[in-house]
Amino acid sequence: MLAFVPQKPHQPSSPKNLNFETDLFLRKLASNGFKNILSVLLILIFNLFSAQNNPEKLPENAEIYDSIPKSDTITAKDEPLADILYSKAEFTKNDLEKKMTHLNKKAQVKYQDMQIDADYISIDYTKNLIYARGELDSLGRISTPAVATQAGESYEYEQVTYNYKTRQAIAFNARTEESEGVIVAQKTKKYNDSVFFMKRGIYTTDIYFIEKKDSLADYHLSAPNIKLIKGKEKSQVITGPIQMYIEQVPTPLIMPFAILPFSDKRSAGILIPSFGEREDVGFFFNSLGYYQPIGEHFDLKILADLYTKGSWDVRPEMNYRKNYKYSGNFAADIGTTIRGIKGLSNYSKSSTYRISWRHSQDAKANPFFTFSASVDITSSKFYNNTVNNNYAFDKSALNTQQNSSVSITKRFLTLPISITGNASYSQNFATGNADLRFPQMNVAINQFYLFKPKNGGTREGLLQNITVNTGLNLNNYVTTTESEIFTKAMWDKMQTGLKNDISIGTNTPIAKYFTFSISGTVNNALTTKTLTRFYNPISNRTEDVLNKKIAGYSTFSTSVSLQTTLYGMLKFKKDSKIEAVRHMVTPSVSFNYSPDFSDPKFGYFRQYSNDRGEMTTYSIFDRGIIGSPSSGLVQSVGINIGNNIEMKVKSKKDSVGVKKMKIFESLNFNTSYNFAAEKYKWSVFSFSGQTSFFEGKLNINSQLTLDPYEIVFEPGSNTGIRTENFGKFSLQGFNVQMSYPLSEAIFGEKEDFSKKYKYKGEIRNEKYYFDDDHYARFQQPWSLSINAQYGYTKGLSREGTKVASLGLDGNLNLTPYWSINGSTNYDFITKELAYTRIGFSRDQRSFTINFNWIPFGGQYKVYDFFIGIKANILQDAVKYKERSFPPTNNQSF
Repeated sequence: MLAFVPQKPHQPSSPKNLNFETDLFLRKLASNGFKNILSVLLILIFNLFSAQNNPEKLPENAEIYDSIPKSDTITAKDEPLADILYSKAEFTKNDLEKKMTHLNKKAQVKYQDMQIDADYISIDYTKNLIYARGELDSLGRISTPAVATQAGESYEYEQVTYNYKTRQAIAFNARTEESEGVIVAQKTKKYNDSVFFMKRGIYTTDIYFIEKKDSLADYHLSAPNIKLIKGKEKSQVITGPIQMYIEQVPTPLIMPFAILPFSDKRSAGILIPSFGEREDVGFFFNSLGYYQPIGEHFDLKILADLYTKGSWDVRPEMNYRKNYKYSGNFAADIGTTIRGIKGLSNYSKSSTYRISWRHSQDAKANPFFTFSASVDITSSKFYNNTVNNNYAFDKSALNTQQNSSVSITKRFLTLPISITGNASYSQNFATGNADLRFPQMNVAINQFYLFKPKNGGTREGLLQNITVNTGLNLNNYVTTTESEIFTKAMWDKMQTGLKNDISIGTNTPIAKYFTFSISGTVNNALTTKTLTRFYNPISNRTEDVLNKKIAGYSTFSTSVSLQTTLYGMLKFKKDSKIEAVRHMVTPSVSFNYSPDFSDPKFGYFRQYSNDRGEMTTYSIFDRGIIGSPSSGLVQSVGINIGNNIEMKVKSKKDSVGVKKMKIFESLNFNTSYNFAAEKYKWSVFSFSGQTSFFEGKLNINSQLTLDPYEIVFEPGSNTGIRTENFGKFSLQGFNVQMSYPLSEAIFGEKEDFSKKYKYKGEIRNEKYYFDDDHYARFQQPWSLSINAQYGYTKGLSREGTKVASLGLDGNLNLTPYWSINGSTNYDFITKELAYTRIGFSRDQRSFTINFNWIPFGGQYKVYDFFIGIKANILQDAVKYKERSFPPTNNQSF
């Protein structure tokens, strides 16, 4: 090893007749311990001869000491080396005439924080340059690159020239690894330790290319000019025009510039769009935009959709978060949709908007104060006209209603009450109306026991189990239109209501096996609007008029019930696969009482003459915010029977040898008989059931409603008349829903290919196995969710209404890297396919290609194509998944 030591300022200089080459070479030999004695003798003889031929003459009267400067400080000539330069190699050659050192085979140079390892290195002390070159193969091409290491980071080059004085460098075919990616450039100039300029460079995050398992990247971003800026906490790449290549094939994904940040923190970057075509508005770029973090708690994202027929959409979104306190976001969606050709009858132009706000408070922030918001306000025809295709793919475009709410809740440490204030806004896209409730306030008092034991012991009897629930509710409500919102017309129609409910109840066991319960409820209400109803002969219709008048009502009701539980067991023979069937029945009988509040003495109901001259009763609180009192005396007996049926079967798979199976999780029946009713004393008979099969995978829910009175139809009439002929049951409604998720796991255990096949795929094909005939073998997981529904509603109509549909939602992995997914819904009544989506996904190891298509069933036909990079380091700069703050768990693609 050679060590070069620079001259120090206060070190005495060597004799003047010792030239630079001699001095330098002596230093080299000295550092090697004067192992070559013969070389030392030759140098001494050469210097002696040189001194005799070139004697230095002194003035005649000069003293020898006069030639020495009077100053006690000797100024040394500046050396180019500021530190020790170490070098080693298998073969070393020093060129004294050219002031150069040549290192061959396993050459290495260390200078300050820079280390260069190469097959060949030359050091030029005149020009302060270090040149390094990688190892050459038999054809003269670089087979092993040179490697430079500085500040813990490595760089690979075919050739590099480094100026150790200016610390600048020029490299050819340099390979620079940054975070999860690598940059390869034909020419790289190192301006300083922080700035690099590159010509004709590519960037990729392909792990196989980075780890040198493959010589070609599956994708890369190519740019003619690249600037790399390195910092202590983060680095970034700034490029000019940049284009994406897939498998070395150029794609139309070209950007005028790019900023790629390399940091664990949130970084600004361009949001890569998807592209495709929609039949009504043309070809498009969807979700092109820019992401910008703002400080520690905020970030901003601006997205845009552009269409060839002139439509556009802009979506700014601001996210915020304060850890352990709250998080949320503001978003807007503003656009213009142009359909058809201007000047023709099919031309239309419409504007849309959507404003949303989401806010959630951390549960640990303040247990006594909670604030939350979910605001989503749109134009009335937003989902019909928006050009944002995301609403089509996530089925939001099928929405018929949009709801918004803001809520504040205050609790108290020493008081058993909670106060909640909220506001809500509901839009109905079918009618164009909107329901606004603002403001609303609810004061709730926690349930308490009126006569609980003073010693805190177990409550016994009816008295100690008496519970009281009460609260106060203030509500303001109006139904309005988009054009009337927050105008005088809206405020004139607004209703204000105040309600107070008091509920008292108790229960106690009777005769060990029965539970006796009794309860009573009192309702008090006030409102600012009452109703007047009359028949208008001019318009030939019934009209309602809301009057500005404060009015109220009070109602009460009581209930008594008795409940028990019965068990039945049916056991089978020992050799039977079924061990036993258990039947649990929970019958209950109740008596309910409520006065007839339509009695004129209460003043809650009035009468008007209809179009046939008949006196018809109505409540002055109808269409009101506080509801209406009940009409008719209620003295009814309610009957409810609940059933649960299970069985035990023998199972070798179960550890105890027995497995429980549910035949019916619930099978319920209920009806009532009103003794005070003048007719139709029996209510409808309702049945409901729920069960599951195949270890809970197949779920079935059903409801059945029967009218115990006969319904007759007059000739030519489609509307029936309900008679008092009891026992002639008619079907009023039936509904059954079924869901069944299927997958390959249901049909057998997953096969272990690693044990069955001895050959496994290598680079980029690790998920493949190969049999002895070299055929590829791989897992093909799949899933299919089946949802079916059938419903029938009759009422008093002759034909009734039917609903029948079948929905499918599935995913199939054709290969480990190809998958197909989709969903559809078939309407058996209209015999048409409803919303249908088909998607393909290709996993290219370091990026994913997605294709989604809605061929029919939605608001419009559209397809969407998207290429997304998986690397986390690019999820902010070249967004694959739209995200802001780092997620708490891994994202799936």
